[in-house]
Amino acid sequence: MPVIIFLLLAILVAQFGFWDTLQGILGAAAMLLLFVLLALATLVLIGWHAFRRLRRLGPMGGQRPPSVLD
Repeated sequence: MPVIIFLLLAILVAQFGFWDTLQGILGAAAMLLLFVLLALATLVLIGWHAFRRLRRLGPMGGQRPPSVLD
């Protein structure tokens, strides 16, 4: 597997040049990093929203406790 990656990198360097190949690899890595950060931010926002919603409902799940007058 590493041999195939090395051959692909060699072909890329031969076709586009070293700096363009490096730019493409770094750009792809940056896109993956941004995707991971966006996914983490989305999970944090969903968790924060769920936590606020559950905390607002209280221990009875938003229901009124039974009353003597009911």
